[in-house]
This record gives sequence, C-alpha cells and structure tokens, in this order.
Amino acid sequence: MNIYEQDLGKTAANFVALSPVSFVERSAEVFADLEAVVHGRRRYSWRQTRDRSARLAAALATFGVGRGTTVSVTLHNTPEMVEAHYAVPALNAVLNTLNTRLDAALLAWQMAHCETAVLITDRELAPTMSAALRLLRDEHGRTPIVVDVCDSEYGGAGERLGAHEYEALLGAHEPMGHLNGPQDEWDAIAVSYTSGTTGDPKGVVTHHRGAYLNAVCNAATWTMPHFPRYLWTLPMFHCNGWCFPWTVAMLGGTHVCLRKVEAEAIFDAIRSERVDHYCAAPIVHNLLIAAPDSMRTGITQKVRAMVAGAAPPAAMIEGMSRIGFDITHVYGLTEVYGPASVAVRRASWREESLSEQTRLNGRQGVRYALEEGMTVMDAKTMREVPADGETMGEIMFRGNIVMNGYLKNAKATAEAFAGGWFHTGDLAVIEADRYVKIRDRSKDIIISGGENISSLEVEDALYRHAAVLACAVVARPDPKWGEAPVAFIELRAGVEVDAADLVAHCKALLAGYKVPRDIRFEAIPKTSTGKIQKFQLRERAKSAAAIE
Repeated sequence: MNIYEQDLGKTAANFVALSPVSFVERSAEVFADLEAVVHGRRRYSWRQTRDRSARLAAALATFGVGRGTTVSVTLHNTPEMVEAHYAVPALNAVLNTLNTRLDAALLAWQMAHCETAVLITDRELAPTMSAALRLLRDEHGRTPIVVDVCDSEYGGAGERLGAHEYEALLGAHEPMGHLNGPQDEWDAIAVSYTSGTTGDPKGVVTHHRGAYLNAVCNAATWTMPHFPRYLWTLPMFHCNGWCFPWTVAMLGGTHVCLRKVEAEAIFDAIRSERVDHYCAAPIVHNLLIAAPDSMRTGITQKVRAMVAGAAPPAAMIEGMSRIGFDITHVYGLTEVYGPASVAVRRASWREESLSEQTRLNGRQGVRYALEEGMTVMDAKTMREVPADGETMGEIMFRGNIVMNGYLKNAKATAEAFAGGWFHTGDLAVIEADRYVKIRDRSKDIIISGGENISSLEVEDALYRHAAVLACAVVARPDPKWGEAPVAFIELRAGVEVDAADLVAHCKALLAGYKVPRDIRFEAIPKTSTGKIQKFQLRERAKSAAAIE
C-alpha cells in the first residue's frame, strides 16, 4: 500500500456510482418550477415530472421490480415514456423499450428473451400487443404484469390488456423519497434489440455508467445550453432516444413530445413550442426538406438538428442548409448507446465552398470526448489503417461508452469484442485530418468484375437527382461481372422520372462500372427509425449476401 491509499478509501461522501437518474433529482431540486414535459394539453414542471416518475417507481416496486428485473414498454414519444426512463433505472431495474412497429411474434420473442416481468403499453397498440401477449404465454410460458396507458393525445379508446391503468396506478402510490441510482455503475440500465436491418436482432445490454457519460457527451458535442426545448422526432425506443431523455434532464430542458412524426406536426411544434433542438434519421430530415415552404412560416428561432442512423447523403446536408436548420452529423450504433462520434466542424470549414463543407460535414468524424478510442483497423491483423483516405478497414470503438455485451449470447459478444475493440461491421477510411469516413457496410460492398463498388457512393449520386426521395443500392447476380448494382427508388410526390434519366444522371457523376443499369421504382422497406432494410432488398435482388 502506498501513501495515497492509506486512510483514503471510498466513502459515501466522496464516491457515488454514476447514473443518469441523478440528473432528474437535480433538475427537480434546482429547476422545480420550470417546464419539463409538453404534450398537447398536458404540461408538467420538473417537480411534477420527478413526482410522477417517483410514483411510477413506487408502484413498480410493489410488483417486485428491483435489480435485474426487466420492465418492457411499448409507448410512443409521450410523457409516460419519459417517466419510464427515470423510474425504471431508479429501481436498478432494466428498461426494455420495444419498437412500436414490430409484429406480435417478434415482440413476444423479445419479451421472452429478456424475461419481461412488467409491460407498460399504449392502448393504441393493443391489437398487436394482445396477440404478442398470447404468444408470450402460449409459446414461452410468461405472463407479465400489464399496465395500460391511455394517452390524452390518442383519439381512440383501445382495448385494456392488463389489470392496471397508468394514471390510476400513479395516483394510488406515494412517490419514492429519492430516485436512487445503482450501487454498481456497471449494472444494466437497459436492453435494446438491434433494429433488424440484418434480420438477426440481438439484445444489447448497456450500463448506468455508459448512459451517464453519453448523456453528458450529447450536451458537450452539441454545446447545448441550459434549458433546451427538445422535440421528440427520434423514437425514444431507439437506443433509449440516443440517451437524450437523460441529457434533457441534466440541462433542465423541456421534452416536447410528438406522438406522430409528420412534417406538418413537426413544423407546428417547432413554431408553437419554440423548439431549438431535435434529432432524426436522414429520412425525417428529407421529409422536412421536401415540405412546402409555407409550413416553415413563423419559425424565427435557430433550430439545431442532429442526424444519424445512416450515412446521410450530401443532398440532405445541403437541403438542411437551404431551409436554415443547423445540422450536426453524428455516427454510432445501439452497441455504443446511439451516437459515439461526431463530425466536429472546424472554423476553417466556413471558408470552403458549400459542396466542400457538405463533404466535410458528411463524414462520421471523430470519437465523442468521453469515448476512449475510435479508429479504423484491418479486422484480421488488428492494425490501424494509414490515414490516407484510401485504405479501407473496419470502424472500431472501445471505452466506457460501449455496451456490456449481448444478452444470453456469449459467442456474439466475444466476436464483437475480439482484440479488445468493439467491431462495428462498417467499412471506412481515415482521412489525413484523422476524421473517419464510412465507405460502406461490409455486406453492402458490391464486387463487379473484380472492382469494389460502394453502395453508399452510388446512393449519394442518386440522391442528387431532384426527383429522388429515397433510394437503396444492393448487388444482384450478373452472368458477366459476377455482381452488378441494382437501385431501388422512391420518388417525391408529384414528380415523374424514368430509369433512363437516372442512369444518365449517374453517368455524369460516377465511373461507368459503378452506374446502376437496373433501376426499380418500388417501395423501400425501412425500420421505424428510418433505416433502410437492405437485407430485404438483397432478397428481392437475389443477392449472394441475401442470406445473413
């Protein structure tokens, strides 16, 4: 023992396990009167939000919820979803936010896999959840306690599935005296299932320490001031809303809830509630760009947007600039709590042309300040690739903002952490300034006549056509070249274009062998967070990588 260990141990006075639950208690203490949640006719202060969350926690405790118990929720972006993010971790229980667009069989499987003890569900979702609960009982032998939520902004009635109604349950319990965090910050705070873009969901277990640090990183990365007015366009079920439920609490901000993500509703909320921050996948930003200018009338405040969820096309970044919204590009995965890197904009970039600013801002960038490592490596040798902007490798992370691992899946966890780094599966280069740029997912590279074609590069070219609303490029078998690119296209409303026009457009921007000659105007399957499900498109195209 050295002198700095003598009589200098951890005590309750000098050490507390990190947990984002502490942010809620602080805001309730120092910003008690300020607005915390807005949802239609409902408005709650931080005192009221803390009180409601503490009542929910007290009620859940009577159900036996405690350390390691899973509480699942199927909720839209409503006050109840915010409260679940505060109440469940306060009991050291594990929050499982279920995707509201999943089918009954997958919902039942996920609840069985994470051993759901309590389910809180919106009555609008009752038809699907009723079927899921039957499957959960009949096929998996589990019968969770069910709490029904009838949201004030939901016009329908909706079937009651459980013995408990949310507001009555809160009213029947006195609030817990204090929303405590865990004794061990490594304890699980949430289990989130991968979005299904590969057809193989895994339960991503995250811990209190990581959630705390990423919530802080969100504020630092975005230089968010105190009291932001944050609009929930991003589903809170996706990576726990990228940890923003806790970021907003840390800053004493206001959650502006939005039940349905539609362009007019978004602009109305931004205008009426003076929203200044929101996050969304590229498809939502494109929705706003394509909306009539009249929808933006009356929005005079600076609006800052964050984009992630897929590599954003240059046309989207340029479009956000045109409508006057300030865009920050972040990159991450469920396994790193949502965003874990950012294209930090340097002052010198403002001197560049718009197209060069767009290129610079379109990169995945550099690691979050509290993420210990992010680089691009050769996955076989585990050596970093040179920062030449040409040599491709796999993006890897390590540090405190990386998951505990995959629930009940030791093999996948070991593979993901091979060599002491988290392997993302995304192929990228390191540019000379050390910023990372994704070239493609490893399964999305098209090898045509021995040449590698990045599907992202082709998609970026297609997005530059004014008629294209959404597109995705995958490989299809080709008797001569082995593989060839095929493009699936969704057009903007009221716009017509034919395949020949798009081929000619691509020829002006791409090398000849990269131009897709097979153009298909079809609906593109997407997850509820806006990610395009390429595995389904590969199946349509009969790609060699269709079976994953």
